[in-house]
Amino acid sequence: MPMLFNTFVHIPGIGETTERRLWQAGVETWDDFREPYPEFLSGQKVKLIQDHLARSRAQAGQQAPHEFLRQLPAAQRWRIFPPVSLYDGKEVFTYVQGENLADFAEDIGKYQLLVTYNGKAFDVPMLERHFGFKLNQAHIDLRPLLQGLGFVGGLKGCEKQLGLDRGALAGVDGYFAVLLWREYCRTRERRVLETLLAYNVEDAVNLESLLVQAYNLKLAGTPFAESHRLPMPILPEKAFLPDLELIDRLRGRLRG
Repeated sequence: MPMLFNTFVHIPGIGETTERRLWQAGVETWDDFREPYPEFLSGQKVKLIQDHLARSRAQAGQQAPHEFLRQLPAAQRWRIFPPVSLYDGKEVFTYVQGENLADFAEDIGKYQLLVTYNGKAFDVPMLERHFGFKLNQAHIDLRPLLQGLGFVGGLKGCEKQLGLDRGALAGVDGYFAVLLWREYCRTRERRVLETLLAYNVEDAVNLESLLVQAYNLKLAGTPFAESHRLPMPILPEKAFLPDLELIDRLRGRLRG
């Protein structure tokens, strides 16, 4: 069962302390909220929770994560995962300017939840400007979530701290990706493009692993640490392999 159905802090007037008292009283899920109600709740509070849970069940049935994201405190928005996700662990889509970039606009509309790292400040505004539409999906930005757990240093720093290894692409960063794109525009060599795509795919795929680890760490402070714990995702086969000689050559150019 997703953690969302153990959640009560999306109800106005219910904070983490009251939620924890509900759990301790045996009200661990929405369905557990029934007579006899916990004695510490007033009749007015009982009615408030009843009414809000009725709406919550309807929203969950409609798979409307944006509604829960709006209702949840920012620090608790991790709880809408994993009922829906952007990357399902089975297929990775890549987009290249001049080839299929226009397909992104249609494809992104198929998903109800976006997961990014620092996407609220950078990726989403940039994409909205470029494509001229609004990304109105529910959005989990991993940067503040991981910072709240003590992991800092950018996406690559968080990956390293949480045991994710990029192998041959370790040390390749956003600036290096720009160099790869410029090199591809200059040479039109497919191996250059595939090296860049290999880097971009790591960015996308690793977000799922980071979110699962953050989700499990957040669960550690609840009664559901074991029952709701998620296994680490199985990584897809690599569709693109980086050209190590090219990476070394570009690194040498940077040092020079």
